Amino acid sequence: MNNNAFKHTLDARGLTLTRGRTATLQVNTGLICDLACRHCHLEAGPGRTETMSAATVEEVIACADRCGFATADITGGAPELLPHLPRLVAGLAPQVDRLIVRTNLVALSRPEAAHLHELYRRHRVAIVASLPAVNAGQTEAQRGCGAWETSIVMLQKLNELGFGRAGSSLELDLATNPSGAFLPPGQIQAERRFRSDLQRRFGITFNSLFSFANVPLGRFRSWLETSGNLETYRERLEGSFNPVTLPGLMCRTFISVDWDGYLYDCDFNLAAGLPHGNRRLHISELSELPPEGTAIPTGEHCYACTAGAGFTCGGSIE
Repeated sequence: MNNNAFKHTLDARGLTLTRGRTATLQVNTGLICDLACRHCHLEAGPGRTETMSAATVEEVIACADRCGFATADITGGAPELLPHLPRLVAGLAPQVDRLIVRTNLVALSRPEAAHLHELYRRHRVAIVASLPAVNAGQTEAQRGCGAWETSIVMLQKLNELGFGRAGSSLELDLATNPSGAFLPPGQIQAERRFRSDLQRRFGITFNSLFSFANVPLGRFRSWLETSGNLETYRERLEGSFNPVTLPGLMCRTFISVDWDGYLYDCDFNLAAGLPHGNRRLHISELSELPPEGTAIPTGEHCYACTAGAGFTCGGSIE
């Protein structure tokens, strides 16, 4: 498969991928993370130093104010490791109808992050928590020893705070992805299994579960190469291309800003180095929402979002 294979697939079917109405500002706070997950498309980890400055945080807040996004979506790396995260949350919350913060749960469980629990509750943040599987073996194969127990305890704590509880307006969603070079099971099937197992074994409840395929970029691509699975996985993704998924792709309604303030159409294009509009545009230069109908840069990684049922997460998650 070459780098233009996805575009060739679209062309062969008479399809195009263009921007719809932009509704979401996705903010990648940096590549610093407390984990070094095998599936990470960004190669985030403890050894990375890329992080959003206080000045860029203010640029992001100012952009949200002038452009009128419906949703803001904070991701990483581990957003909890950004010293300016409280300012980012407090600044974005009044500007949008919905504020999402994504977490790997382990970072949120650190004593230094305890103040974030009340911050999230006060600003009615929708938490999207990554949980690779409903068993310790698969989770720790991706995340390392101890990640499973820490994640379960943190989910229980969030439930105690009201997140994901029936009758509560505090939202807790889960996101899951396979532990290896295969596609995820059906969305309904996966959610039923997660809901049943977590409730029965740990008393954990949540609102929704999002399931997505691993994207062959960054650390996951390196693992595919060293394990001899790259070509097989590429073929699996390409063979599962589903044109029905195109209208709902996040790149059509998202604009993603990296830690330095530069814009991309999604977090995967950020990882692939494909900037919004095929040029380096800083968030300080964005005076209005990007126009509908503009072409979106693509690469072979786009097959991961269009395989099977497509990318159903409503955005990227680490």
